[in-house]
Amino acid sequence: METNFPNQAMQLISKIKYGFALLVLGCCSVASAAGLTEFEAQYKAYQYGRELGEATLKLESLGRQKYRLAYQSKISFFFLSDMRKEVSLFSFENDTITPFKYTYQRTGFGSDKDLLAEFNRQDNSILVNKEQKLTWHDEFDNQLYRLDIQLQLSNDKTSFKYNLINSRGELRHYDMLVLDKEPLELPYGSIEGIKVKLMRENSKRETFAWFAPSLNYQLVRLQQFKDGEEQGDIQLARFQSAN
Repeated sequence: METNFPNQAMQLISKIKYGFALLVLGCCSVASAAGLTEFEAQYKAYQYGRELGEATLKLESLGRQKYRLAYQSKISFFFLSDMRKEVSLFSFENDTITPFKYTYQRTGFGSDKDLLAEFNRQDNSILVNKEQKLTWHDEFDNQLYRLDIQLQLSNDKTSFKYNLINSRGELRHYDMLVLDKEPLELPYGSIEGIKVKLMRENSKRETFAWFAPSLNYQLVRLQQFKDGEEQGDIQLARFQSAN
């Protein structure tokens, strides 16, 4: 029987790339008295138990309450690949996250994509790719709302809402609901995670994320389904923190 590997590969890449795009759903350590805690986390990505790639998240302090949050991932299946990079520059003062600049790059099989979003407090605007100007109503960029999730969990919040500009330069709204605590077996080891559901209007996708209180509420697992079919399962493999 003949097997059409290219078509199978394209279908699989299109499914699991959404899971990697959402990996940074929760990406930074929560605040300490001096600010945010620097860290580096590494993840492995699976679909139905098959390992398909890896991703890294890194938070660095730039001094004077300025930070750099960087994410990169690579997935591959046969001869196809999908590589992504996201970088957020922002400040954290008085428990408030303020974005300055956000960049996104995607390369690999299919069309390459990139985005630049610049946030200007002087005129409350977001400039997208040096062309489109949006009114800024305190939306986060595609990464920073995910940092706030951990801050909310550390304060025992059980539901929260976010407005953001995504990696395509579009305005989006997400609702988050805390479900329960669950024991997890991950490449990192055994750990307890708080399970959170990401809710979108009129979407066939279901996304669940687990955050570990013992690791400053770091994201330790993310799983996404569409029409009941798993698109990706991303699990923590290594974690280093300055705290």
